[in-house]
Amino acid sequence: MPVNLSVVWVQPKEPARGALGPIRGAAQCLEPWASACHSSLCSPSALKVCVTLTSGFQCDCSWFLFLFCVFLFTLVWLYFSIIILNDLHNFNEFIFKQRKLWLDWSQVLLIATAVSLLLQVLALFLQLCGQPLKLHWVHKILLILTALVVAAAFTGLGIKWAEEWKSAWISLQATGPFLHIGIVGGMTLLAWPLASFIYRTRLRVFLLLVYCAAMIALYLAPLAITSPCLMEEHQLPPKPALIGHRGAPMLAPENTLMSLHKAVACEVQVFETDVMVSADGVPFLMHDDELTRTTNVQDVFPNETSLNSTAFNWTQLQQLDAGSWFLKVRNALWAAGQERTAEQRIPSLGQALEAIKQSNISIMFDLRPENHSDYQSFVNATLAVILQSGIPLQQVLWLPDGFRELVKQQAPGIQQVYGRKRLKNEKEPLLHVNLPYQDMSSEEIRQYRQDNISVNLYVVNQPWLFSVLWCSGVSSVTTNACQVLKEMEHPIWLLVSDPCLLHPAPQPCAPGTCGSLSSETDVLLTKINSLMQE
Repeated sequence: MPVNLSVVWVQPKEPARGALGPIRGAAQCLEPWASACHSSLCSPSALKVCVTLTSGFQCDCSWFLFLFCVFLFTLVWLYFSIIILNDLHNFNEFIFKQRKLWLDWSQVLLIATAVSLLLQVLALFLQLCGQPLKLHWVHKILLILTALVVAAAFTGLGIKWAEEWKSAWISLQATGPFLHIGIVGGMTLLAWPLASFIYRTRLRVFLLLVYCAAMIALYLAPLAITSPCLMEEHQLPPKPALIGHRGAPMLAPENTLMSLHKAVACEVQVFETDVMVSADGVPFLMHDDELTRTTNVQDVFPNETSLNSTAFNWTQLQQLDAGSWFLKVRNALWAAGQERTAEQRIPSLGQALEAIKQSNISIMFDLRPENHSDYQSFVNATLAVILQSGIPLQQVLWLPDGFRELVKQQAPGIQQVYGRKRLKNEKEPLLHVNLPYQDMSSEEIRQYRQDNISVNLYVVNQPWLFSVLWCSGVSSVTTNACQVLKEMEHPIWLLVSDPCLLHPAPQPCAPGTCGSLSSETDVLLTKINSLMQE
């Protein structure tokens, strides 16, 4: 104990005031015991309390640093969650195939992320207000679990859906300017509490340099922001045409006549669907290899639920209800449409073509499954129905690659759509391509447009993505949300550069290089100048 006392009584008149000052300033919770260490007499027991609380403060700082890192990590994941909402239907279908459980995982994803982020924000505000964290062991476990879950989510995203990283990069073309403004605002708000912390810490020079470097980088960041929507308004390409992905699957059961009619009401120009051929040779509309997700096959044929959709004959398929499942998934459906929805049946290709003719739109389809041993007979049966229907062949867009030459020979009027980019030594020039939106850059889209090649990208559901592709000049997009994109009369934003508006007063400009300033703008600028002179 004499050794401990000698350490405390270095300056008897002002004992350890300089050492305890930063600790007291960094955490107000230390004030009750700081006075005990400042007293002229400090017992060994008081010293033990001082040392214990000092180590506790250091532990509290470590957890604060960990909390801040997890907060940033979760914030980035929240951004990714919002971006991947465009493609979450693929995840929903994947989970259904694996677990036979249908759920809109977007709600679960966003709610869980938002709740976790909110709790972290509250903890950060508590610390910034000078209050100790005092994390319970339950809080610490939840914080560690949050970090592990987010890390696992990013890992799974990179392994199973690596294309989503491309989606995130594309999203920056739409959100870059807004993210930049938000981050600058956040860093500015952080300046005051950070300045208070820097004043009390020994690392003030290092932290100040880091903060200044971050702010300088932020203010230079706009030089690196690129987007196809950085253009003059008169340069904006025409609005892309809409192609209904399996019809209008957010308004009606997918691949049904009801879905087709809803898509027509959304002013789509093409009905995109999937065609299979029944065991007795009737082409019908169906996407999944099995019927369990979109029909009541488990109730009607309980012993045959695992069979491929092509194993059923047309009579059996007509017994299935293809609409009631939609009522369970979309429980907010209007009451007047519930009875009609429940009456939906699997339509044949012939029925769909008749509706297409009456609606004066086109049809584009995949013929599945392409690895089937009787695929050529599927092609022949499908072609026979198309030719017998009397539909103008230019309204039919053929997607399957298998036996394409046969299709060209038997029905040369059908428009051929390719699911690939053009080759260097292309024998026959491509006129239509159909690709995932992640697979084409804005530069490639512009080049294809200049070469009169129609580019359709899928699946585009979110307005931000539709805006970026609109600015890029894409011809059309396949969408699940035709009712949303139909209402868009303009991209979400266009950043138009006008040199005249960059100055506080009108400057001489060459004819045709600047936009005309209205008289109201002139008055406003004059007032600003007078205020600056005063």
